Amino acid sequence: MSQKISTFLWFDQQAEQAAEFYVSVFRDGRITGVQRYSEAGPGEAGSVMLVSFELFGQEYRALNGGPMFRFNEAVSLQVDCEDQAEVDRYWEQLTADGGEPGPCGWLKDRFGLSWQIVPRRMIELLADSDPARARRATEAMLKMGKLDVAALEAAADGD
Repeated sequence: MSQKISTFLWFDQQAEQAAEFYVSVFRDGRITGVQRYSEAGPGEAGSVMLVSFELFGQEYRALNGGPMFRFNEAVSLQVDCEDQAEVDRYWEQLTADGGEPGPCGWLKDRFGLSWQIVPRRMIELLADSDPARARRATEAMLKMGKLDVAALEAAADGD
């Protein structure tokens, strides 16, 4: 483990499936290790306890810890997207098979983990030095589910 701080995700019993899904969505992703419960428990001996994986060089840990904790929107993973095509690709993949679209570029994947799929251009528009452009872009963003770069730009321009 070369990273001082890594993201730790608690799943009921889907840690391995979630890690496999995430590394399939993000092209450079890879699973770096799988640890199994021993006879000491608390999980069934031989079953997956912890899966370590990387996405864009960032380390994550996925634990099969049981049903007592669930994900909520208080924590999300934000994906910095270069363009609309990247927004579309991640949005479609992460909402597939039971994922849920949400407002303002947020979604939940089929495991209940919240993601923000954010085009860089939106960040630029919301930080525009012209407060009226930034306001119009923000107002447009607040009405969207999946973020639409062209619509954000049009709104910023007052179209």
